[in-house]
Amino acid sequence: METVQATSGVQVDDEDSQSDPSFGEEDIFSTSNTITSSVRKFEWKYGRRYHSYQAGRYSFPNDDTEQDRLDMIHHVYYRLLEDRLFLAPIEPAGLNVLDIGTGTGIWAIQFGDEHPLSKIVGNDLSPIQPDWVPPNVKFVVDDIEMDWVEPIQYDYIHCRYMAGSIKDWPRLFKQAYANLKPGGWVEFQETANTLYSDDGTLTPENPMLKMMEYLLLACDKIGRTMDPAPYFGQWAAEVGFTELREERFKLPIGTWPKDLRLKEIGNLMRANFHEGVGAFTAVLCTEVLGWSREEIEVFNASVREASRQRSVHPVLDFVVLTGRKPG
Repeated sequence: METVQATSGVQVDDEDSQSDPSFGEEDIFSTSNTITSSVRKFEWKYGRRYHSYQAGRYSFPNDDTEQDRLDMIHHVYYRLLEDRLFLAPIEPAGLNVLDIGTGTGIWAIQFGDEHPLSKIVGNDLSPIQPDWVPPNVKFVVDDIEMDWVEPIQYDYIHCRYMAGSIKDWPRLFKQAYANLKPGGWVEFQETANTLYSDDGTLTPENPMLKMMEYLLLACDKIGRTMDPAPYFGQWAAEVGFTELREERFKLPIGTWPKDLRLKEIGNLMRANFHEGVGAFTAVLCTEVLGWSREEIEVFNASVREASRQRSVHPVLDFVVLTGRKPG
């Protein structure tokens, strides 16, 4: 397997080194329009809305606030890959494409807009995708861990941001292999969820680092690993994928990078921690780790405060694995 490492480090903007007390909700999100049918049922708990189909398979909410966050993360990954939706060496015109765990459908919709001759299917447990989509895009409510509803042969299968959601990753790789045409490509995109800093500014007691550790622990307890990315290459090779290539990109958190593109990405990732912590901890810390609501609120506040500290320079690695089915 060919491995392409991330650059050695992200340059720090020395002029951006103080905490930002003004950072808050008004800096983060713009309103997004989603269409939700009144006949669709959802589960409500901890002040958030969750999917009801196969309830409990996915530990995070699906309400409008979470959909805004997911669309923001789509933009983060798109900018991190230098405005590319995929890295697989495909010619996208005329392909049958599957987007696993499509979420709000934003990746599938953008792919469909940019490549109108292709046909894109996005599946998810939550029916939160918009009704108005390109004519070459459709969405299916389905549990990707069960036998696939539409066992057709795809030219390209895309899976992104599914950490903490899959019980049996090797089986998912087998299903992807079985449902690809010979010569087809698969692409898995995911953060390696170990937070670190290149300059030692992230200390072990930092609440953001602690949050990641707690989430990893909780997901391990329920058998849905929060850190599958390091094993993508192994699982892909075991089922028969060839021409494997793994690329790693440094994903900064905060406005501290000197590079303007990375500063934009870092600011959005800071928002992800600041506004996303409630979604991350609600179910996992309550139902799996046994915390009280008061303990969670105090901890969440400490994570939000830590996300404001410009003198700390956290980084995650973003992993992209591509592979081809022989033939």
